[in-house]
Amino acid sequence: MRESLPLLGVVEDFEAFYRREYPRAVGLALALTGRRHLAEEIAQDAFIAAMRHWQKIAGYDQPAAWLRRVVVNRATSVLRRGLVEVRALPRLWGEAADVPDISPGADEVWTAVRRLPRRQAQAVALFYLEDMSLEEIGEVLDCSSGTVKAHLHRAREKLGSALHAWKEEL
Repeated sequence: MRESLPLLGVVEDFEAFYRREYPRAVGLALALTGRRHLAEEIAQDAFIAAMRHWQKIAGYDQPAAWLRRVVVNRATSVLRRGLVEVRALPRLWGEAADVPDISPGADEVWTAVRRLPRRQAQAVALFYLEDMSLEEIGEVLDCSSGTVKAHLHRAREKLGSALHAWKEEL
């Protein structure tokens, strides 16, 4: 019985981590994918990976940064796989398929964010949705804070143009 006590503490720590970080992980995945059920699946997958390696991850300075990196990477993989599937459908069917938009029902801002280059969209989501510093984003995306700053600058320029054009259409 005494041998299970350290493991029990680790499990309790993970449960607290899960309760605290789950809404943020889903929100980040939702911002990147635009689909709630997909965002929840990505977050759950990230937490399963975290739980498998929790004894190691719990020792990190910022386990939440590790989790966000997993969410960002999985969202990227899911979207990339979706694009490959969409491109393959016409070849499989022998004609152009009527495929729905990857992000139906998303508001205009996040739709515009998802149209940005991948790293710019990730930086925007982490900065505005997660309220992370440039250094924290750099840690999640595995790049320097200067690179993050450049991604955000370019993203803001593109978003300004896109959202201005959208506003004029109204």
